[in-house]
Amino acid sequence: MAFCDHEFRCNIDFKRIILLNFKVTILLATYNGAKFLEEQLTSFLEQTQHNIDLIVSDDGSTDETLPILQKWQKNWPKGSFKIIQGPGTGYADNFRHLILSLNDNQGYVAFSDQDDIWHTDKLAKAMEHLSQLDDDTQVMYGSRSRLVDRESKPIGYSPLFRKKPSFENALVQSIAGGNTIVLNAAAFNLVRESAQRTHFFSHDWWCYQLISGAGGTVLYDPVPSIDYRQHGNNVFGRNNGIHSIKRRLSALLNGDFSNWIDINLESLEKCQDLLLIHNINLVNEFKIARKDILINRLLFLFRNDIKRQTRVPNIILYVTALIGKL
Repeated sequence: MAFCDHEFRCNIDFKRIILLNFKVTILLATYNGAKFLEEQLTSFLEQTQHNIDLIVSDDGSTDETLPILQKWQKNWPKGSFKIIQGPGTGYADNFRHLILSLNDNQGYVAFSDQDDIWHTDKLAKAMEHLSQLDDDTQVMYGSRSRLVDRESKPIGYSPLFRKKPSFENALVQSIAGGNTIVLNAAAFNLVRESAQRTHFFSHDWWCYQLISGAGGTVLYDPVPSIDYRQHGNNVFGRNNGIHSIKRRLSALLNGDFSNWIDINLESLEKCQDLLLIHNINLVNEFKIARKDILINRLLFLFRNDIKRQTRVPNIILYVTALIGKL
């Protein structure tokens, strides 16, 4: 038995060594991020993963972002480091630009913001999860986040999601921040194919919708893998607490949430041939139900198990349907 245990541990250690040498390409979007960019790049360098390529799309920074990137580019020891010019049309398009910049991908791909701190084992953890499934399966890994302030002091956590990821949930909610997402080659190539056809509202929500809709696997890790910095200039910021509830209610009342759904459904329609047939049908039925009478809107959500992961946001979802803002 002792020999078997030793052999088992050796096999596990050997697998980890192999995984740590697999290539990961980080797609980093920047725009006037000089204040926190050094810490973000340092956290890449300190990853236990050995083989890391970087592609950075800078969307027209006027601060010291580009000089910082160029300094790191000259000394990056883990692989290639490429800087490209962004489209200059905003956050989502900058990530789409990054996605389209990576041709013939055969490895793993991670998305990154410019102002977070990755835990040293972030990529290694993702690789261990992703490697459990067959290479032909489209797999997305994402995790919970620890929230930190401007000085990197912990201030809380993103919500803990306990329900199994699904396309039904993805239609009305994104569960993993883009800064936590890592895709295997099959999943990334699917996302890249979709990006050739359509824009999207946000790359993290789009990855969740597309991969789950295509019949792929979405893995949600409840253990945080990054420190997600909250500094007042975040594109989205924290998604829990009273401020988050106020922000969701505001998005509900002013029609933002409905507009986001419009964008997502239009994008999914352009990629229908990439989805499973029953998910294509669900998208088409959702489009009809949103414009239907009150009782039919509510029945559609209930019968198809379309809901958000936690109680208050789910109540807000049904309020949205009640007042015709779905």
